[in-house]
Amino acid sequence: MGEVAGFDESPVEVEENMGAFLIAANVLKVQPFKLPPVGPLEVRLRMKAVGICATDVHYLKEMEVAGKVVKEPLVIGHECAGIVEEVGSEVKNVAVGDRVAVEPGVSCWRCDLCKNGRYNLCPDVKFLATPPYHGGLAHQIVHPADLCFKIPDNVTLEEGAMIEPLSVSIHACLRAVAGPDTNVLIVGAGPLGLMTMITARAFGSPKIVIVDVDEQRLAFAESLGADKCVKVSADVKDMAEEVVEMQKAMGGPIDITFECVGFSKTMSTALKATRSGGKVCLLGLGHSQLTVPLTAAAAREVDVLGVFRFKNTYPLCAEFMGSGKIDVKPLITHRFGFSQEEIEKAFEVSAQGGNAIKVMFNL
Repeated sequence: MGEVAGFDESPVEVEENMGAFLIAANVLKVQPFKLPPVGPLEVRLRMKAVGICATDVHYLKEMEVAGKVVKEPLVIGHECAGIVEEVGSEVKNVAVGDRVAVEPGVSCWRCDLCKNGRYNLCPDVKFLATPPYHGGLAHQIVHPADLCFKIPDNVTLEEGAMIEPLSVSIHACLRAVAGPDTNVLIVGAGPLGLMTMITARAFGSPKIVIVDVDEQRLAFAESLGADKCVKVSADVKDMAEEVVEMQKAMGGPIDITFECVGFSKTMSTALKATRSGGKVCLLGLGHSQLTVPLTAAAAREVDVLGVFRFKNTYPLCAEFMGSGKIDVKPLITHRFGFSQEEIEKAFEVSAQGGNAIKVMFNL
């Protein structure tokens, strides 16, 4: 139990499909998971790697996220990769045996948002592990083939599962137009902040400063290549002083701030620290409502950008990983197998935070 020494990508024969079901608050149970037949444009996948997201932990604790309530047993997990075992009669993009990363959101493709290319905002999206739709922490799932993306030969299935969380950071950097002429501040050194940090570097940002309240997380950020790390306090009274410290650490204007926490204080800090005419990109969803000094930010023409999931990012993620431009392997800090005991332990470790960045299941 606990750390899995290596990651086995070989096929495994399983007599009955099993899934990890969220039954009630803080109750997960591995039990049979019946799949629908494979449709003409679908595939059946043997899941091999599934990561735990903060959203999964929130569902486990609260049985609700952003108004989506778990009302009946739900298979958890949406960061996943696997091997194609069966293809529908009209599938052309993948074949049996292909190693694929799974994009979890199935949009309607009929609404104006979908037709205009912003399918991540589709109001009728069916997203893995978002009630009432089952997720991917199971031996097998059925999924649309066009949302399964082949992984480069030199990219592991574990890394393939990391394409989903990486996609959020890629989408944020594209929204904010990060590049060689943008100095970046990252607020929050949790999994999302660290992922955004290495992504901004891949986009060419020359200087990246990251801030957090946790020295252990900041040390990890430094090991991943942060130019400067700033430890801040949870005390709101220190905000003005901390803003000056962040700007001093940057040694120049802060062009883009990626807010990866989502609290009123952290968002207010981001708005104050960012240069006039700069951008603040909100990724964190810590609080459902924020109170922030927008008038002062508007007077300095600081643009506030929202980020919700991602769109058209999987090919770019795979390319960045395959070329070595982005290495997500250091972020996978804990590995567990697929058993009742290990699933419970894995979610416990992920919920504790600390040195647990990305907790991964090896099925």
